Amino acid sequence: MKLFEIKDILGAQILCGEDKLGDEISLACGCDLMSDVLRFAKEDVVLLTGLTNIHVLKTAEMANIQCIVFVRDKTPADEIVQEAQELNMVIMKTKLPLYEACGKLYKEGLGDKLYE
Repeated sequence: MKLFEIKDILGAQILCGEDKLGDEISLACGCDLMSDVLRFAKEDVVLLTGLTNIHVLKTAEMANIQCIVFVRDKTPADEIVQEAQELNMVIMKTKLPLYEACGKLYKEGLGDKLYE
């Protein structure tokens, strides 16, 4: 699934990385516990979280995650968005809660071929 499709499905707002919306994503990780994100880390993953602190960005960087979606209409500080731009990441935010955002992406086919 392309990042622009994820944006549309979630009704998300792009905070940075609009030029990368054509990138392909194969799986989503919905999590607020960053140690679990590190254990889950795979390629082509979008991270959905309600946390907006710098630890989310650092975890994503360590796990090679190139897209973070902040849920529940949470907005990260300008410094986090600026650092994400420097790391060439895509940052979005959606009004949806974490559970619903993950469910919508799964329903639309993100990751459903991984279990066949």
